[in-house]
Amino acid sequence: MDENTDQRDAKPGRIGMTYWLIATVVRAANRVFARREWQGGHHLPVAGGYITVINHNSYVDAFAYGHFQYDSGKPPHFFVKASLFKVPVLGAALRATGQIPVERRSTRAADSLRAAYEAVRSGECVAIYPEGTLTRDPELWPGPPKTGAARLALMTRAPVIPVAQWGAHELVPPYARGGRRVRLRPRPTLVVHAGPPVDLSDLYDAGLTVPVLREASSRIMDAVVTLLEDIRGEKRPSGYGT
Repeated sequence: MDENTDQRDAKPGRIGMTYWLIATVVRAANRVFARREWQGGHHLPVAGGYITVINHNSYVDAFAYGHFQYDSGKPPHFFVKASLFKVPVLGAALRATGQIPVERRSTRAADSLRAAYEAVRSGECVAIYPEGTLTRDPELWPGPPKTGAARLALMTRAPVIPVAQWGAHELVPPYARGGRRVRLRPRPTLVVHAGPPVDLSDLYDAGLTVPVLREASSRIMDAVVTLLEDIRGEKRPSGYGT
């Protein structure tokens, strides 16, 4: 296990009791079922709100990244499908931990971006999967980014921290890859690496036009993929992202 020593142990009084209880269970499960390799925690800002952008290759990778992020002392607030807020118990937990409901393809879709904006401006961490969904790539490289993370970043001008994760797909493969649904042995290593903030400063006053959002999205995803290349020890496929 390789964990950053600079990360601060979260306390219930700062986080909220519900979040603390859920995180305690998740952290214990991660320790039982997997090894951990955390790096780059020093890139997470100590003060002020910020945005993290993460690749998505398993239904359970949020627990790996969430563990890493929670240990920094500032828990993540994810975008979550609005329908899940209607599920008994789960919905109550999502609301209690400040997760952000998303209603895609509806007139209320902008509400989630507004809520995320307010969260960042109030000093919270908002975590975003730039792809918007699990990767469809057979080799698990991230798919094309959507523009939501870029839009939020340019609106708030908050730091954007790229994060790459690997290993959760060994526990639960995306779309039951290879016919496996859950694999507990051998114990996988959950790898989470954070990098330095993505520089978008030259785009702040350029307006939220389609070309600007695409450029910002490209920079954000490139930073994530660069970290993922380091984790995997291999380069992205030829022609990737073109």
